[in-house]
Amino acid sequence: MSILVNEKTRVVVQGFTGDKASFHAKEAIEYGTNIVAGITPGKGGTRHLNLPVFDTVKEAVKATGATASGIFVPAPFCADAIMEAADAGMELIVCITDGIPAQDMMRVKRYMLRYPRETRPTLIGPNCAGVISPGKAMIGIMPGSIYRKGRVGIVSRSGTLGYEAASQMQALGIGVSSSVGIGGDPINGSSFVDMLQRFEQDDETDAVMMIGEIGGPQEAEASLWARDNMSKPIVGYVAGLSAPRGRRMGHAGAIISAFGDSALEKAEIMRNSGLTVAASPAELGKAMQQALSKPARRPVLA
Repeated sequence: MSILVNEKTRVVVQGFTGDKASFHAKEAIEYGTNIVAGITPGKGGTRHLNLPVFDTVKEAVKATGATASGIFVPAPFCADAIMEAADAGMELIVCITDGIPAQDMMRVKRYMLRYPRETRPTLIGPNCAGVISPGKAMIGIMPGSIYRKGRVGIVSRSGTLGYEAASQMQALGIGVSSSVGIGGDPINGSSFVDMLQRFEQDDETDAVMMIGEIGGPQEAEASLWARDNMSKPIVGYVAGLSAPRGRRMGHAGAIISAFGDSALEKAEIMRNSGLTVAASPAELGKAMQQALSKPARRPVLA
């Protein structure tokens, strides 16, 4: 099965009539994604890309039965867009938008806590590449052509390195079950652990590629969780080996600020937790090929 989306998932696009949303929605439709409507306040009742446009997410859900949303709303309005999607009953919310203030995301995280855990929407992003299940559906900005259908899961903070991993594995004949870009911001919706749990439970995923970056404790926490809970092989990589401490590199999440934040420290934690660590971005595909040739991992119970 797909861990987040498949060909039957009914998807709406928020910010639908904007240029970026239009471009990526068209790509997703051509890929086979079941996009059923779009939302642009003030343009309800019109059509765009031959699909109906609604003023609100609730109207779109009532008319189409959509359960997933892709958000391309400008950063100043994005927190409201996420909360609107949650209130409309979306099960999956994929926020592509970059540049959302951290304070806005803190408000979103608190808002999500109002929902019981079992019915709480899954939020991917913001500042992410999105999600794809090759041959089935995608919500986001990834180039669908580089993803070969297969049995390796990818979870990455970096969109570009997620693409690189998929491309290298495609060249080696290794396919992808699902790929998730969780985003590079310091406050995001879903963590590495959230996605590793899903991949561990997925019968169609045999191994996982986890791609991290400098800044924050997520990679270390995920490695320690995987050591105790994952039975499937995991390849890890952390970008930013040469990044100087205390300097922002590229986006808000990529900043080394404390012990355990650097790429070297994270890579060492990965190795000590039993992950196969790729030496460089050029070795991602070969590292997965090597990991797949080893016997299956067994979780070490505490």
